[in-house]
Amino acid sequence: MVLIDLLGFGFSDRPAGFGYTIDDHARTLVELLSELAPESLDLFGHSMGGSVAIVAASLIGDRVRNLVLSEPNLDPGGGFYSRKVAAMNERDYVAYGHEALVRTSKSDGDGIWAASLSVSAPHAVHRGAISLVAGGKPAWRELLLGMAMPRTVIFGENSLPDEDTQRLPQQGINISVVPQAGHSMAWENPAGLANSLREALS
Repeated sequence: MVLIDLLGFGFSDRPAGFGYTIDDHARTLVELLSELAPESLDLFGHSMGGSVAIVAASLIGDRVRNLVLSEPNLDPGGGFYSRKVAAMNERDYVAYGHEALVRTSKSDGDGIWAASLSVSAPHAVHRGAISLVAGGKPAWRELLLGMAMPRTVIFGENSLPDEDTQRLPQQGINISVVPQAGHSMAWENPAGLANSLREALS
């Protein structure tokens, strides 16, 4: 198993000249995976990482045995935080917006998200948010629906109702729900997420 911090996030490099779009991240991921798993692999991505995983899987093709996504961005528009970040220009976000978002997230009780932001490069966060709001071409939902490998989308129980829990199974995509968790299921119910991943890969 390999856990990956995307460029600009966590403890990965944060080059200033990198675009940090979903497509940029996906192409970088594909290059890495061609070295680490040249024959076959299972691919998992959460939230923005879900969009990255979709694009990467479309580039990797038949080598992907299973594609598993937890609450991915399938459509343009981004989520709450992405829209908030993208509403600022990059210069202002880097100068003061990022630090303010970390501080506000922490004071709102979202300490793990604040900690994640604090070890991420402001320019990477901003460019990623802009990409999420703009969406992909072709759309990430369209790419997902066009794939042939087994695909599972995981939702947190507290994120429901979501029309995709009804719509996606009609389009050949499996659904799993992590109990007692919302979007941040990896720390709200890690055992529940592990169970959903196990089922998706079995």
